[in-house]
Amino acid sequence: MSSLTTADHLQAHRVTRALSLPGLIRLVTEIDDNGPINRRRGSLQSTFDDLTVPQLRHAIDRAREFGLVYGDEHERVRYRLTDSGEELAEVYDTAARWARAHQFPMVASDFVTRVQHTLDLLGHATALTHGADRLGDSNGLVGPGGTVLGREAIAALGGPRNVLTAWLQSHAYVLHHTAVHSSHAANEWEPAA
Repeated sequence: MSSLTTADHLQAHRVTRALSLPGLIRLVTEIDDNGPINRRRGSLQSTFDDLTVPQLRHAIDRAREFGLVYGDEHERVRYRLTDSGEELAEVYDTAARWARAHQFPMVASDFVTRVQHTLDLLGHATALTHGADRLGDSNGLVGPGGTVLGREAIAALGGPRNVLTAWLQSHAYVLHHTAVHSSHAANEWEPAA
């Protein structure tokens, strides 16, 4: 996210946290993978039976706020992805592919967990870059939860970082409409032994 200002890095971290909501990831990827969600009574609850009604409602509200989904109450289809939503689905897919390739956060992780952890990692891009600069002879960086990222994984993060950066720059309104959330410590990354 090198083309963003320092203030944008903090806001980008807030946005990556907002984009990491399990319900939002599920909603966007479900529509991207399977097409629009029908208005049929109970189709939302049956499609997202792993989410509570408040979680689903929050995900839909956030998706509308970010301009990711649209729907007409008079159509058969309740929710469709906007172009922005389709592009975010690609961000999610890219993040999950990187995580799967580098077994992050662990070997057996589901799609949502992979996306969440990779976006969280990208939300700490400044700390990650600073930590990578201090690697020296170490094998990688130890991040939150004790996860170690090797040099190859750190270098390969450029793919997801570029896709996310492009999405954020193309959809700057999301940066400005994100609710203020508390930020994490500035530097949670340290060289591994």
